[in-house]
Amino acid sequence: MAGHSKWANIQHRKGRQDEKRGKIWTRIIREITVAARAGGPDLSANPRLRLAVDKAKAANMPADRVKYNIDKASGALEGIQYEEIRYEGYGIGGAAIIVDTMTDNRVRTVAEVRHAFSKHGGNLGTEGSVAFQFKHCGQLIFAPGSSEDQIMEVALEAGAEDVITDADGAIEVLTAPTEFEAVKNALEAAGLTPEVAEVTMRADNHIELSGDDAARMQKLLDAIEDLDDVQNVFHNAEINE
Repeated sequence: MAGHSKWANIQHRKGRQDEKRGKIWTRIIREITVAARAGGPDLSANPRLRLAVDKAKAANMPADRVKYNIDKASGALEGIQYEEIRYEGYGIGGAAIIVDTMTDNRVRTVAEVRHAFSKHGGNLGTEGSVAFQFKHCGQLIFAPGSSEDQIMEVALEAGAEDVITDADGAIEVLTAPTEFEAVKNALEAAGLTPEVAEVTMRADNHIELSGDDAARMQKLLDAIEDLDDVQNVFHNAEINE
């Protein structure tokens, strides 16, 4: 089925992430810490930890550092206690924003998140104020020109919920969070490597922003993402620069 055009936004996001590569390890370490503490250090029995370790490998984190952080989180070594907190709010033009954090000081974190919203034209909302506009799901996105028929056949056979072809030719595979790994593994085994593969909060609808509004929205998102305690930022803005 035809979907929303998002390829340019994906490439834009990846480029900005590459610019901030120095912070990626810190966020991955926190994810490893929380995943190992919640589900144990055994990769075979802890899907969330497996995904975190996959992210670490993709970011070229040394294996000994990965092991050290798993050991620290699971009690073999003493470490900082992190908790996960989600914030919701509104950006430019009423765009919905979800901010996932991991913190050892929730008072500091909420103050920093609120300040970033207010300084850059957004508003921090209450719990549940925008989450209903998103779906928690696995998402795998393939570049325009990929084989739609092959992707659809493999993905649906492996348990995907939907395969969407966007207006710009990108192909998006959606899964239940629990089926993400199985679908990803099946696609990669068939030689189909996605540009994006993650369990995410996917917006049901998008708000298009251009010109000054797009620039202001990007500044707001950058300010939020630059906060030390922020792990992920999800939004429904389509930024046309």
